[in-house]
Formats: sequence, structure tokens, C-alpha cells
Amino acid sequence: MQPKTKTAMKRIATVLLWGGALTGFVVLLAAAVNDKNDTKCKGIRVTLKGDDRNAFVDVKDVKAIITGDKSLNPTNKPISEVDLAQLEKIVERDPWIRSAQLFIDNNDLLQVEVEQRDPLARVFTFSGNSFYLDADGERIPVSDRFSARVPVFTNFPADAQKLRKEDSLLYAQMRDMAAYIAADTFWNAQVEQVVITEDRRFEFIPKLGDHVVYFGDGTDVANKFDRLLVFYREGLSKAGWNTYTRLNVAFKDQVIGTRRDGKSAPPPPMYKDSSAADIAVTDDDAAVVAPVAPVTAAAAPRPAEKKPEKKVERKQEKPAAKPQKQTPKPASAERQPRAVYQKPNQRNRN
Repeated sequence: MQPKTKTAMKRIATVLLWGGALTGFVVLLAAAVNDKNDTKCKGIRVTLKGDDRNAFVDVKDVKAIITGDKSLNPTNKPISEVDLAQLEKIVERDPWIRSAQLFIDNNDLLQVEVEQRDPLARVFTFSGNSFYLDADGERIPVSDRFSARVPVFTNFPADAQKLRKEDSLLYAQMRDMAAYIAADTFWNAQVEQVVITEDRRFEFIPKLGDHVVYFGDGTDVANKFDRLLVFYREGLSKAGWNTYTRLNVAFKDQVIGTRRDGKSAPPPPMYKDSSAADIAVTDDDAAVVAPVAPVTAAAAPRPAEKKPEKKVERKQEKPAAKPQKQTPKPASAERQPRAVYQKPNQRNRN
């Protein structure tokens, strides 16, 4: 036999060998699949994902949803007859469940992975109805057996699922504000109740301090809370948490505090960071906090400069006094930013 013929025969034998092995593998795989499909589902195993503090559903609830329809109950049913897609849709219809994934594992168990909805706030409407609000803006019905510890929003104007344009805007602002509060540890502990006013603005009653915070609309949420936190740290920590009856953060770069006694605001602390603030007394007996700017010569109060001049004249009349012994003003005082006070009105009592 010629060498070329021998080589061709070897190639043909190799191809036939691999072809046979592949065919055998396919046959075995098909047999295993058929055997798997004929195997019956042995049970249901449920895994819950989400915040453990907000348990609107438990394992028993999910199993009850799956086994509620006898025609779809997978237990003791051949795996080939289990409709996983249909079961997923049924589980996800529950208002407290965000998503669900179902599959059969190697132990012939139906694995059900459920992600719960995490409420951000509880909302009360004008009519007295209430619901929970989650991060997706979805409404979660109130549970008879569980109450989530979240901030409360009151006086929402609509009960309908389909909202009008102005109600939809208010709803979105409420969701953004609730999401920020839930994500911040301090504000989640500080904000207890948020009231929606008649003009569709927000104000809340904090847990610490005897005052009301007027928030304005639900825009620029992070900046408003940051300014209020600076005022808490640098203002109320020195003036006292019960000094003001009302704080207003609705205006850009300002915090307006209405004093309880109607007196002028106390001297502000010297701020050194980028969030520095300046307190000035207004005609309404309120302390206005605004960003500090370096004080120029034109903005400096003139009466304070006249006192040293009078002292100099008196010293010059006495022969023993020497003008060169005058103590000059430190140059650093002009370079540092200072708080600028407006003149208190005559209604102030101090």
C-alpha cells in the first residue's frame, strides 16, 4: 500500500473515531435530560433579599403564592411540566416583591430568589389613606402585621394611582427628599415628620431641637441639608438648640433662623472652611446665615475707627505721652474674614 493511501486511511479512521465519540456524548446527554425532565420536583426553597428590618413578606408568604394555584404547584410535578416563567410572573405580582428569579437546582428543588421592596417613607393623603414609597417611586400598600420605621410625609393631595402633572412633580420631589434622608444616617435619625404645606412646599419637625425647618420645594435637596447641617454644627451648638423657633433653608446659600425671644442674634463663630457663614440681624428679628466674604475697607464699620483717634489726641495734650507708643492694629485682622452685622432695628430689646 502506498504511503499516501495509508495517510488517507488514518485520517478517515480518526474522523470516524471522533464522530463516534461525539455521537455517544450526545446520546448520553439526551438521556440525562430526559431523565431529568422525568424527575419530579421535590420541594421549594425561598431566599429573601433586601433590608431585613422591612419584612413585608416572609418565606411562608412566597410559598403560599407559588402553591396557591394547584395547576401550577411544582411540588411532586415532573420538572418538564414546571412553568418557571409563569411562576415568576405570579410571584412578581405581589406589591411587596420587587423581582423574583426561579430555577431548578441539581437536587431537584425549585429555588426562588425574591428581592423585597424597601420603603423610604410612609405617605398620608388628605383623605387619611396611607401607603409606603420606595426608591423606584412605586407605592407599597400598608401591611396589617408590619410597620416600617421610616419618615412620615403628611398632606399629600392625591389618592389616585394616575397623578396629574402638578401632583406628579410633587410626588417626584417627595421621593428624592425621602431617598436622601434614608441614605444619610444623621438625617434618617433627625427627620421624623415632613409636612406638605398648602402651597406644595415641605417643612419638617426634627427629633432634636424645639423648632420647625421650612425646606421649601423638593429641589436642591443635598445642598439644603448640607447648609442646615453647617448651621447645626456652628450655630445651634453655641447659641442653643432651643434658641430658634423656625429655620428656613429655602433660599440659596442662606439659613434664616427666627429667634424665640425676638432678640438680636448672638455673635457668630469664626468660620474657616468653605462652608463658612455670616449672621446678620434683619428687621424681622431673624438671624440670616450666608457665605462669608472678606471684609473690605468700604464695608468696615466707621464708628469703631474714631475711638483710637480720640485717645491719640488726649495723649498728645499731655507732655509725658509719646505718640510712638501707640499700639498699632494687627495686620492679620484685616486679612481674616470677619462677620458683618447689620444695625439692629429699634424693635430689638437688647
